[in-house]
Amino acid sequence: MIFRLLKMNIFFKKYYVVWLPLFLIMSSCTSLKTITIELPKEAKKELSPEIQSLLIINRTVDDSYTNLKSDSLQQLFFDEGFNTDTVIKDIQAADTMLKAMGDLLFESGRYDVVIPEQRFIEHKKNAFFSESMSWDAVKSLCEAYSTDAVLSVDMFSTRVITKYDKETYFNPADNGFFSALEAHMVVVYEALFKVYEPDSEKVVLREFMRDTIIWEDMAGSAQELFTRFTPVKQALTEAGIALALDFTEKIGTSWIPEQRKLFTSGDEQLKWAGEYIDKGDWAAASKIWTKLATESTKKSVKSKALYNLAVAAEIQGDLDKAISLGVDSYNTMYQQLTYDYLERLKYRKRELQKQSQ
Repeated sequence: MIFRLLKMNIFFKKYYVVWLPLFLIMSSCTSLKTITIELPKEAKKELSPEIQSLLIINRTVDDSYTNLKSDSLQQLFFDEGFNTDTVIKDIQAADTMLKAMGDLLFESGRYDVVIPEQRFIEHKKNAFFSESMSWDAVKSLCEAYSTDAVLSVDMFSTRVITKYDKETYFNPADNGFFSALEAHMVVVYEALFKVYEPDSEKVVLREFMRDTIIWEDMAGSAQELFTRFTPVKQALTEAGIALALDFTEKIGTSWIPEQRKLFTSGDEQLKWAGEYIDKGDWAAASKIWTKLATESTKKSVKSKALYNLAVAAEIQGDLDKAISLGVDSYNTMYQQLTYDYLERLKYRKRELQKQSQ
């Protein structure tokens, strides 16, 4: 399995969610260079290998949904003194969830994804949920878009609870009391996802998800507080993205960021190799490290080169080779960094063995 160099922005569950192309993040100091890589985490409910492509649709959006601008929606909450508890049906949040799901599933490398222009499908409701699709409808959609299955959002709800109040606190430094205005916002989100497989005429996955995001802040004035407080519209959008993250982690490979360090001092060629890494040229850097590992007469330099080659092997997905090179580095000359790295590699290998059982 190939490991990836970290994208410039990572999906941060719950609060901050963005996505951009692959990018290498690095920082350097006098003797070490730090890189960030992404390690794969296998999905718990990955779909069968026969399902390679998914059509993503939403069967909850209807005439009760609105798409108010951020300022207009915010004013509705201000009109209630920012003390309210209500269900908001926001088209942007629902659509953002679909787009985020598509990006995340495609980025996992496991699925091809189609999100049609007409992605809000007409439906009939049974209580809080949309009735299951007919198999004729499923087959028609899969044929029209050349996909193996339909991933449908059959229920989506966002409830917003806000509170605005003035609180008094004791400040021991001044031995006195002070007042502050506080704002609290909670978004409770839930959804039902179904995967319809037309050939077997089975719903191969039903997944109900529910969670909460909380925002809190305080300031000396209302203007200062709400100038920086997350707007309701943005909170709803973040809830949609959080739901996409929650679900796609179930069926697609997710990527966990970890840092690795490289030796860049002790020999001029180690420094040159570090400059190649800055350019993303791992082949040129590895060539230098290989030469130093075989030809250098200095144990410290040879040990560092072998360690760097171990990191390169891990990035290429060869964990056994990384461990072997790490052991060679450790046996050549003790480095605390090498010892710590070997412990991490051995832990990762044990975890991968558990997953394969």
